[in-house]
Order: sequence, then structure tokens, then C-alpha cells
Amino acid sequence: MSKNSTTEARGRLYIVSAPSGAGKTSLVSALLEADSQVEVSISHTTRAARSGEQNGVNYHFVSVEEFEAVVANDDFLEYAKVFDNYYGTSRVWLEQRLVAGQDVILEIDWQGAQQVRSLMPEALSIFILPPSKAALRSRLEGRGQDSEEIIARRMSEAESESSHFDEYNYLIVNDQFEQARQELGAIFTANRLEANRQAVKYKAVLADLLSV
Repeated sequence: MSKNSTTEARGRLYIVSAPSGAGKTSLVSALLEADSQVEVSISHTTRAARSGEQNGVNYHFVSVEEFEAVVANDDFLEYAKVFDNYYGTSRVWLEQRLVAGQDVILEIDWQGAQQVRSLMPEALSIFILPPSKAALRSRLEGRGQDSEEIIARRMSEAESESSHFDEYNYLIVNDQFEQARQELGAIFTANRLEANRQAVKYKAVLADLLSV
């Protein structure tokens, strides 16, 4: 098998959405630790960095003026306003990573997902739900990051957000974390084993096996 045979296949874009507090970030982080073939797109945002977050690692933190300048240049694949702050995905960076054979996750809401699907219909999408409203509230309160007013707002938004689950290819209910983590990983594994992707990855192997 040639040195390049494992890197010739184009990466795949995955959209991952969930109501705030459903455990999306923790599940994606666990996937990244176990799977070197996938990475998360680092979004631009106008919100302030939370404790422990780093610019260029968690998000590209920019001003509203800087964000609007990127929008004006049409450099975002998608962008949306969520809880009074803007979030956007760099079009150029994403294409570079996919061409390099890397699978990329976009952690975006249903509005951004609709924008991306209209531009990249080949993208696969995953929606993550909490097991109940009570569990969702408990998780939001347990984070210790938001006031009761914000928690109430997120709970209200969760119902609206969750109603869009049927727009997605896959649905995971994050009740038991380990089970949900395995289900998320299985989606990526299964799609990499599609015959057309494997044929590109193992072109040299197939050429040898099928040679007369």
C-alpha cells in the first residue's frame, strides 16, 4: 500500500447540534480524544470568553465590528445570532481541512445547520438530546456558569431547538454518557467504512488484489 493511500480520501463534514446543557461539548471532546481523524471547527464569536477558555483554541473571540467585517467579505460558511451573540464558521479553513482528508465537526445550532446543508448537502448531521427536561435543568444548574434568568431562558429555548431534531440524519439521547459516546463514535466509524471511501483509501490494495 502506498504512503498516500490512507490520506487521499476527502474528509467529511459533520454537523452536531443540541440544546444547551445536553452534553454536546463533553461528548465531542471525548470523541476527539479517541479519534485522531476528526477535529472541531473553531468558530468566531462575539461573546466574551468564559473562565478557562482560550482565544484560538475554544473560539476566535472577536468584536461585533470585526465579525461584521468578515460577514461583509462573505468569508463565513454560516453564521447565526444565538443568545445575543454571533457565531460563524470560516469557509476557507473548513475546505482546507476536508481536502486534507480530515473529518470536521461543526458545533452549531439548527439555524446554522440549515445554512450549511443548503451549501453543502453532503454534510451529515447529528442531534443530541437530554433524557428529560429535569435532567437538562439539573445539568444547566450544575455547570455553575449561568444565572437563574439565563437558565430559564435556555430551558425555554431548548423546547424550540429540540423540535428540529427530525431535520438531522442521526439522533442521540445522552442519558448514559458512555453509551452516548460510543454511539457518536459509531457514526464516524460506519461512514468511513462506506465502500466508495474505502476504495479511495485502499486504492493500492484493490489494484493489487484485482490485478490479472
